Amino acid sequence: MKSQSFQKPMDEREKLRRFRELDDAFAEALRGLDNPSQAAKIPTGPPVRSLADLEAEETQRVEEEANRRFEERLRTLMQEYSLQPKDVARLLETLKSQGRVA
Repeated sequence: MKSQSFQKPMDEREKLRRFRELDDAFAEALRGLDNPSQAAKIPTGPPVRSLADLEAEETQRVEEEANRRFEERLRTLMQEYSLQPKDVARLLETLKSQGRVA
């Protein structure tokens, strides 16, 4: 047998109290909109960013992640083949001089 939670119906006094709270909050918000000097006190959400900014941020994040993975893989390969950073730099210079890397 399922137990059901029984909610006590609100009496008229409780309904009136809640209505007054909502009415007061609404009236206060309207007063804030009518008075420009109070506008700074109205809470707002975070600033809206443009789609271009969001895309640029995402592109930067993806590039940083790709660079991080590349560096991690390079370190792993250097360790696996016992290469020093100067050896890898010399290899890259040789590849560049031969036109094999951009």
